[in-house]
Amino acid sequence: MTSPVPAGTARRIFIDKQSPKAYHALVQTSETVRAVAADAGLDRVLVELVNLRVSQLNGCAYCLHLHTRAALRAGDTPQRLGVLAAWRETDLFTPAERAALALAEATTAAADTAAQDTAWAAARDVLTEDQISAVTWVAVTINAFNRVSIMSRHPVRAE
Repeated sequence: MTSPVPAGTARRIFIDKQSPKAYHALVQTSETVRAVAADAGLDRVLVELVNLRVSQLNGCAYCLHLHTRAALRAGDTPQRLGVLAAWRETDLFTPAERAALALAEATTAAADTAAQDTAWAAARDVLTEDQISAVTWVAVTINAFNRVSIMSRHPVRAE
C-alpha cells in the first residue's frame, strides 16, 4: 500500500511496513507506556490529550486523526479538543492536564531546557513522580510514532 505522492516529491515507503520488527517493538513500548500511565493513575483522557498536543506540535495529521477519535471514545469533548492548541488560554483543562500538556511540550521541544525546568516545576505541584515519568514516556512514545507517520506520509482518508 502506498500513499498518494504530492507533485515534485519522491515516493515514500511506509517504514512500519518495511521494517515490521522495529515497528512492533515500538507498538510494544506504547502498550507498556499505556499500562505505566494507568498504574500511575493517569486517565485515558489525559493520555490522549498528551498524544494530541504532541502530534499538533509535530504536524502529524495521521496521529491527530487517530488520537482525536481515541480521545472522544475516552470521553473527552469536541469543545476541549477544538481548543487544545490554545490550552493555556482557557480554563477547560484541569491543573493535572495543564501540567501534563506543558511537560509534553517540553519533551517535544527537547532543546528548550528553560521550558523543561518550568514544566517540571509546575508538574511537581500537581503530579506524582510516577505520573511525571508516565507523561514523559507518553510524550516520548507519541513523538516516535509521529516520526514514523510523517516520514512514511501515512494518509488520512475521508470518512
